Amino acid sequence: MIKISSTRISVGQFYHAPPLVVWNLITDTAKWPIWGPTVKGVQLPERFIRNGSKGRVLTVFSIWVPFEIVKFEDGCFWSWKVASISATGHLIQPSDGGCNLWFEIPIIAAPYFVVCQVALNRIQNLISESAGTNR
Repeated sequence: MIKISSTRISVGQFYHAPPLVVWNLITDTAKWPIWGPTVKGVQLPERFIRNGSKGRVLTVFSIWVPFEIVKFEDGCFWSWKVASISATGHLIQPSDGGCNLWFEIPIIAAPYFVVCQVALNRIQNLISESAGTNR
């Protein structure tokens, strides 16, 4: 699913999983290198992000870059700045039988939607593995 506005592009996917399961996957920094194609590692004092969390991500280019969680609504939304630049937002919307996860990308970074689509598919694989299914 793709939505486009004048300021951002959103790419999303429906999961047959409770919103809390998806939320825990996307806020657990130990899982970021598993589902995030551009993340090889994370350094953060705590495992799960929260509002104001500050840390570093190791990019696929083997460069450590600082990040900060700038918006955080527990259970439904978080966004961050990476190297002081506004990056993706992460939105969970409950839906019948599961939830939708949306990655919101600034329009200037629209081609990044391809990376986000890969991440959404990897998250689906993690959900399926944890449920013991191959949806």
